[in-house]
Amino acid sequence: MKNRHSKIDYIEGILKGDRQALSRSITLIESTLSEDIKLSEEIINEIATKVVKSIRIGITGSPGAGKSTLIEVFGNYLTGLGKKVAVLAIDPTSSVTKGSILGDKTRMQNLANNPLAYIRPSPSSEYLGGTNFVTREIVMLCEAAGYEIILIETVGVGQSESLVRSMVDYFLLLNLAGSGDELQGIKKGILEHADGILITKADGENIEAAKKAKNELETAFHYYEKNDFQIDIFSSENPKDVEKLWVNISKFIENEIVSGVFQNRRNEQQVDWMHEVLKRKIVQNFYENPENDLAINELERLLLNNSITVYKAVNQLIRTSK
Repeated sequence: MKNRHSKIDYIEGILKGDRQALSRSITLIESTLSEDIKLSEEIINEIATKVVKSIRIGITGSPGAGKSTLIEVFGNYLTGLGKKVAVLAIDPTSSVTKGSILGDKTRMQNLANNPLAYIRPSPSSEYLGGTNFVTREIVMLCEAAGYEIILIETVGVGQSESLVRSMVDYFLLLNLAGSGDELQGIKKGILEHADGILITKADGENIEAAKKAKNELETAFHYYEKNDFQIDIFSSENPKDVEKLWVNISKFIENEIVSGVFQNRRNEQQVDWMHEVLKRKIVQNFYENPENDLAINELERLLLNNSITVYKAVNQLIRTSK
């Protein structure tokens, strides 16, 4: 990576809360160059020893549910309380061009100009789970830089979106009223992990539809195996709704801390993170080995000629890989 700095420069800049240093560090961590990966790991190892207190909130919902709008008004409300807020906005990556729009700063213009807020759009890089493959590392950097509340906006609702639960303390699902059968429109995997559901855009002519959707969801979840959801209607134009959202999240976190669930979940997330890094490094080391590269090229040739099956090719690679 061009303009690579020393480990000390990155770490000192982060701990001072320098936004430019934080941005440079995140760019470094998102790099796939071997030299950058090595330096990134050294930085994370140093940062991991710093004790920080933060709340991590995951926000998901179908396209058009108002994720960016909610995050902007919620972020501005939190900064109004004197809290430093970091927003990690994950944008989908094109499987064709490998590019990403990364337009969240444009959609959150007011929050982007807020001195207590930091917005970092990141490409999903086709990583499943609604996040980026180094989202956990980015969260740690933001926390070390002094951001007390981390908002993670996922790509959008899908079965794999529930994986974001393994890196947050509170998981919020946004749903639109009148978008069809509300229950059918929400993936079960999301419901099993969500802590709160907001029926969004509950203003104007949509208020009654939002109230009806809320009642339907509450009735349905009464018979659901997990029935402790916080379900509310929400309008980004209503300051009381924004305040109530923070009150609900704060109470939830307080209860989790008192019961010990909060720390247990954080500990379990460390284990999940280890397995993610392990998988990543195994794949990385495998493909970086030139001997394996030669074997892959040969097996690709055999597959194109229908001279070997996929399972035989994979098993052969595993047996002979270095």
